Amino acid sequence: MLVSAGVIYPQHSKLTDKEKTNICYLSFPDSNSGCLGDTQFCFRFRQSSGRRVSLHCLLDQFEKDLPVYLKKDPAYFYGYVYFRQVRDKTLKRGYFQKSLVLISKLPYIHFFHTVLKQIAPEYFEKNEPYLEAACNDVDRWPAPMPGKTLHLPIMGVVMKVRIPTCHDKPGTTQIVQLTQQGDTHISVILPTVHEVDLFRCFCPVFLHSQMLWELVLLGEPLVVMAPSPSESSETVLALVNCISPLKYFSDFRPYFTIHDSEFKEYTTRTQAPPSVILGVTNPFFAKTLQHWPHIIRIGDLKPAGEIPKQVKVKKLKNLKTLDSKPGVYTSYKPYLNRDEEIMKQLQKGVQQKRPSEAQSVILRRYFLELTQSFIIPLERYVASLMPLQKSISPWKSPPQLRQFLPEEFMKTLEKTGPQLTSRIKGDWIGLYRHFLKSPNFDGWFKTRRKEMTQKLEALHLEALCEEDLLHWTQKHTEVETVDLVLKLKNKLLQADREHLPVKPDTMEKLRTHIDAIILALPEDLQGILLKTGMT
Repeated sequence: MLVSAGVIYPQHSKLTDKEKTNICYLSFPDSNSGCLGDTQFCFRFRQSSGRRVSLHCLLDQFEKDLPVYLKKDPAYFYGYVYFRQVRDKTLKRGYFQKSLVLISKLPYIHFFHTVLKQIAPEYFEKNEPYLEAACNDVDRWPAPMPGKTLHLPIMGVVMKVRIPTCHDKPGTTQIVQLTQQGDTHISVILPTVHEVDLFRCFCPVFLHSQMLWELVLLGEPLVVMAPSPSESSETVLALVNCISPLKYFSDFRPYFTIHDSEFKEYTTRTQAPPSVILGVTNPFFAKTLQHWPHIIRIGDLKPAGEIPKQVKVKKLKNLKTLDSKPGVYTSYKPYLNRDEEIMKQLQKGVQQKRPSEAQSVILRRYFLELTQSFIIPLERYVASLMPLQKSISPWKSPPQLRQFLPEEFMKTLEKTGPQLTSRIKGDWIGLYRHFLKSPNFDGWFKTRRKEMTQKLEALHLEALCEEDLLHWTQKHTEVETVDLVLKLKNKLLQADREHLPVKPDTMEKLRTHIDAIILALPEDLQGILLKTGMT
């Protein structure tokens, strides 16, 4: 959906008044930002309650193959902004100011910023007809299939991109390459759909990147105070990205203003600050969010190749205004000792003027290894909660997962803890205890429990398929046989509805069983059962 100057494309798209108001305020920098020229940034806002969910049901069929951190959040929209402000003496204000906003459920930051870069400058010159033509191009795009290389034409340019899948090895990027023939019309090849320039965003604070990783992992309330929306949104997105492949399950707002509909909810002093990461630019927030426990104050992000001065960790009471010096204002004491080796590697890169892209690769790999070392013991323990396959009986309900017992998990760490894969020392046990109380653990465990429950349902279906169901019906009453048919049909509907990990031949085998059982029943019952749903 494209929005600008009161115009919405496609025209059948619907937004509530509250959503329109949020978009209007979030589409422009605060007046103090002084963003001259062209600026790109991103925001995220809550979907109005009562909205019809069917709007994005088309995306659902592709969700199951996406990594968890790229799945859409049903409660939120992303807004991708291309803002232009140039001096114009012919206008009353003395400036031309306009934003083009792309609204999506998908967190494909790099991709949508690239799309806007292709269409916004021309749109500012040619207005609405150009926007309509761009939407017509988008209408012809293929479905966003994960793992497939997509060719996406947009206003005379063809973008080539690949959406990652959950089967990709974490930390690897499947390079989209030009083929020998047929690619002469390709104008833009995107190496990623979602990643930001990690080192550029962490550059002013990279000496504290491990502490920030802990704060994000634990879902601690965090504010990024920046001079402009592009700096604030990039930094917030980099923070959320640093615990990948874990998904950040709390709320985050790359750019947040005093006009946001959640402003009162998030700035009240009557309760503890919520688990959220806010990116702000308005000086008013320095006073309003003074009670928040962790605040990152950053200066202007330097272009690639220029290195800003490293900021220090400072006490919160020293943060008086937004004009305070850049720094990480917190009283937090990290659980883990700092990895000096990686810091030296990054500092050496700074001295040798290593490209930002190369520094980002180092930093991303470091965060990935840290996150994997932390999550592998949890994955191993949760896998042990799965019942043995031999306990699955076709004639009983699927067995339940064992309960997650924190103390039982803690005991496993002595032999199979993160020390097996990480050189970092520190209070790993304390970090786990804190994490188990966080929204990120809650979200992660709910996701894993759902996946494992679905696996049990799939194994139960397979066990049913291996039975001679027709032989079973010959020993039971018609009432019991009809009951079995209805249960089997429900199983098929559930497998389809919940995308259970069932092999296609298992589904076909079950349909054959159902048909055979129905045909063995009296004709009057056959007619009734054939009408009840799928077979």
